[in-house]
Amino acid sequence: MIRTLVYSNGKVTEKNLPLSDYQHLEADWYWVDFNAPSMQEAGQLEQMGFHPLAVKDCFHFLQRPKLHYFEGYTFYVLQALDTKTLKPQEIDLFVGEKFIVTFHYQKHEAIDELWDRMKKDTGVQAKGPKFIAYKIMDELVDSYFPIAQELEDRIIALEERSRGKHRRLQALLNEVFAIRSQLLSLLHTIWPMRDLLYRILNSHHLALKDEEHRLYNDIYYHLEKLNSMIESSREMTNDIRDSYLSVYSHRANSIMMTLTVITTIFMPLTFIAGIYGMNFENMPELKWRYGYFMVLTLMGFVAFMMVRWFRKKGWFDRD
Repeated sequence: MIRTLVYSNGKVTEKNLPLSDYQHLEADWYWVDFNAPSMQEAGQLEQMGFHPLAVKDCFHFLQRPKLHYFEGYTFYVLQALDTKTLKPQEIDLFVGEKFIVTFHYQKHEAIDELWDRMKKDTGVQAKGPKFIAYKIMDELVDSYFPIAQELEDRIIALEERSRGKHRRLQALLNEVFAIRSQLLSLLHTIWPMRDLLYRILNSHHLALKDEEHRLYNDIYYHLEKLNSMIESSREMTNDIRDSYLSVYSHRANSIMMTLTVITTIFMPLTFIAGIYGMNFENMPELKWRYGYFMVLTLMGFVAFMMVRWFRKKGWFDRD
């Protein structure tokens, strides 16, 4: 779908003109939104007279966030995140003094809300394309916070659930690694967006006014805060992972110690049983009436003394 807002004579109207006509439109500003366009609609972007390289970038999915300066406008590549899959979704902006063109293959609630606001709120209509570009970036960055907070809550809940006695260790580790993977996906979006905001703040081409500089600096601060939240969450997952691995190692050591004790106790018993199982004819013990019971008593005594000795050495201690 392609939709258009035109601001002229102090009011906003929706128009449906051929896209090539907007280059010569007499208006204060206009906004053309390629909202989840079909392939045929997406091809009409070339009619707006933008540089072929910028148009080509719109058709290449999942570009890194970036900006390019062209004569009369600035081209931005932004990234939103799918809240369910955490997969990045590209949003492209062409921002000039009197126009803004947004291009995105997925519908975005933030853009829809801003669209409705620009139609109704006379207080922001006069602010024009630069304000729209700022609000889109601001809403995108704000949409990262619920994702980061949800992951942080999952980590805290995971740590609490891990104290249960019947919690499977392998299931815990799988969940920890899944959360770490999602945190890494979030970082791969936040870092380039932070670099983009840094370039905007330090650009001589954009010539930001003081108020605009403060607004973009606020977005940059939010990205820095998000980065700190994610790094903190990654450290928490590291601690949980190391704790689980320590528990796993301790459990494995306990099992090996138990098996070692059992094997060691049965070694002399097996030796005794092996000797009297050879059935040589010149073994006088085989002819004794009470030889069988005496050997069993000897084996039981040896086992008892070894257990007592192991206990004295502390082999049965679990602390």
